[in-house]
Amino acid sequence: MSSTLNPHSERSQAAASGLTLFAAVMMLVVGFVDLVRGIMGIVHDDVFVNTPNYVFKFSLTGWGWIHLFLGIAALMVGVGLFRVSLWARILGVVVAALLLIVNFLSIPYYPLWSIVVIALCAFVIWGLCVVRPEDSP
Repeated sequence: MSSTLNPHSERSQAAASGLTLFAAVMMLVVGFVDLVRGIMGIVHDDVFVNTPNYVFKFSLTGWGWIHLFLGIAALMVGVGLFRVSLWARILGVVVAALLLIVNFLSIPYYPLWSIVVIALCAFVIWGLCVVRPEDSP
């Protein structure tokens, strides 16, 4: 009966669920990619480009630990996003923004990988922010 009264509401709820699911899957992908990048930086850091005069210079092992922790956080938030709760969406935007910033700062060390993760994080932020609170199931 609700479909005859307000069919637009069901479509918007389906779209909200779809975008949140999209963001959850992308967050899991970003988390896995950053987790692998962190392991590479910790275990075998000579796969990265050495940039001697970079303003945001950390040891490559330090960058590895940062990516590892943020990758784990992204995986946990990605799993939490499947519950479609407001706290998971807010935390998802925060973690994706942190990942975006960290990958921007580490572009000189591994440029292509960083740009791919930046794009994925932007999609996650978009997917989580475009859903209005009244549209969420």
